[in-house]
Amino acid sequence: MTYEPNTNKTMERITKLTSIPSPTGNTGNIIETIAKDLAASKIQYKLNNKGGLIVTLAGKDDTKQRMLTAHVDTLGAMVKEIKADGRLLLSLIGGYRFNAIEGEYCTIETSNSDVYNGTILMHQTSVHVYKDAGTAERNEKNMEVRLDMRVSDAESVRALGIEVGDFVSFDPRTQIINDEYIKSRHLDDKASVAILLQVIDFINDNQLELPHTTHFLISNNEEIGYGGNSNIPEETVEYLAVDMGALGDGQTSDEYTVSICAKDGSGPYHLGLRKHLVELAEKNNIDYKVDIYPYYASDASAAIHAGNDIVHGLIGPGVDASHAYERTHRDSLYHTEKLVYAYLFSNILK
Repeated sequence: MTYEPNTNKTMERITKLTSIPSPTGNTGNIIETIAKDLAASKIQYKLNNKGGLIVTLAGKDDTKQRMLTAHVDTLGAMVKEIKADGRLLLSLIGGYRFNAIEGEYCTIETSNSDVYNGTILMHQTSVHVYKDAGTAERNEKNMEVRLDMRVSDAESVRALGIEVGDFVSFDPRTQIINDEYIKSRHLDDKASVAILLQVIDFINDNQLELPHTTHFLISNNEEIGYGGNSNIPEETVEYLAVDMGALGDGQTSDEYTVSICAKDGSGPYHLGLRKHLVELAEKNNIDYKVDIYPYYASDASAAIHAGNDIVHGLIGPGVDASHAYERTHRDSLYHTEKLVYAYLFSNILK
């Protein structure tokens, strides 16, 4: 059956996902939301002990299986210290720099699930007070959270229930511009999660049979390196991570095509699978770019490092300003979703 991605629905789904805070280590709410949506469509799933979600769709061939993964966990932070003046210092979760979150609104979730608002600022923010406001280093000592509560010391902060180890989430500020661009924090990797869920829905709604039994893992520890390294059935032959393509100087990826990764910081991806993905793209009029990401790793590379005997690959929409305030275009979502579908209905490599 021909598949024509409904990019409007994909962007709506991304918007829903980005509205749910899910820093690595605190992904229960978003996994529960996805589980409820699957249950409403009568799609069976299971949860692993790490809190990830797995959907398995039966195929004609059960002896050689596939696994696809996208991760729902995002960058975030934890309260590292409550300062004497009532401000909070942070410990970062995931690979990014403090300058990427300067001025961002955030929420602090306590162990009792109470939520408070705040803003991430330099201690030396005011140019009327601090001579080094523009030159001071953006680091764990100078960046802090200003709570939107009447607090002026550590005791009044603790009286709210805020403590060291509480999770801090960043406001995604998701916007869809002219029905073309979507900009938001955490498009890495909620854009790809939405794509996989859209494809799963289509296969289920139309009662299609895949050529190979396929597992879809919505992982929840990718940003710290091990989201997709387990729960891989022994029959799995191919493993495809669907994650963002990184844009910047020297990159071929853009916001209008699907990016097919040849190599990242973990090393080369499987050449045969990469060629297969390129062939599928060319056969199905899918716009693509082959690229190398120098400072990157994926759930697929984590699975390889864990010792799994699999063929691994990586594709995804091109996302600008990765690990900051990100943006992509509907065309990139469209071509990524179309390639995922084409791959699912192709035969496993011999």
